[in-house]
Amino acid sequence: MRSERKLKKKKRKTRKIIGFTLLILFIGAGVYAASVYQSLAGAIQTMQGTEHKTDKRVDDIKFKSKDPFSVLILGVDERKNDKGRSDTMIVMTVNPKQESIELLSLPRDTRTEIIGKGTNDKMNHAYAFGGVSMSINTVEAYLDIPIDYYVKMNMEGFQDIVNAVGGVTVDNDMDLAYKGYNFKKGTIDLNGKEALIYSRIRKEDPRGDYGRQMRQRQVIQAVMKKGSSLSTLTNYDDIFKALGKNVETNLTFNEMLSIQNNYKSSLKNIEQYTLQGDNQRVNGIFYNIVPDDKKLEAQNRIKTHLGL
Repeated sequence: MRSERKLKKKKRKTRKIIGFTLLILFIGAGVYAASVYQSLAGAIQTMQGTEHKTDKRVDDIKFKSKDPFSVLILGVDERKNDKGRSDTMIVMTVNPKQESIELLSLPRDTRTEIIGKGTNDKMNHAYAFGGVSMSINTVEAYLDIPIDYYVKMNMEGFQDIVNAVGGVTVDNDMDLAYKGYNFKKGTIDLNGKEALIYSRIRKEDPRGDYGRQMRQRQVIQAVMKKGSSLSTLTNYDDIFKALGKNVETNLTFNEMLSIQNNYKSSLKNIEQYTLQGDNQRVNGIFYNIVPDDKKLEAQNRIKTHLGL
């Protein structure tokens, strides 16, 4: 009964978080059984990706000291014979001393210098030009902050994760139609393929990229809700395999466990905001142009949350 109460309490917390914390919450649920623990450890091994050492930090992050840290979340649309672009870019900052997490969404069309390429372009093109490393370097330069870790999720393969948890339920706020699929306003159930299509809709939504980002967050939150439930834990092996195939990170298994042990208080307050600018045409191409004062405001907010 005690374990059941703990799991129910954890389930309530999971409803508010996206992206990177999906992995942490799976660890939180998994440590109750040794077999789940071992399965997760194996999955994390397959997730290991590019090493990143930011030059914007003097000292390394110490999890036992509860140092604030940042994570760049990349939702990458990778298809056959196409390297893809990072259609979702979110900077997560975690501050356990303030007991808070902040999530800054960066519109993919934001015009900026692509570090390592030497040209001004849409921010999400950094991934197409130079993968994870160029994306991190570009975001670090744009926001003038250290990016300590990253989590890359393959949105094409995200349907495997949705199917592994038995589908998801979301609240759709408008009637939408895309590629032969019709999504009615209201509460709808989605399988993996439907969830992928639903999260890709952009031009059919008058909010454009902002509407698509909202739907992607909806689907990820719904996956977390199902993934933390007692019934879904019987499918943990399929869930971990799907994560291993479609998620990449530079966080190690031990680092994730340390975050789970030392940063739980950060889940108490979670705030999301977007660095929204104006749609302007430059040389015939539409960009999201963020005014300098808004950009500086966002930079200062993140630095404050990171204790810089």
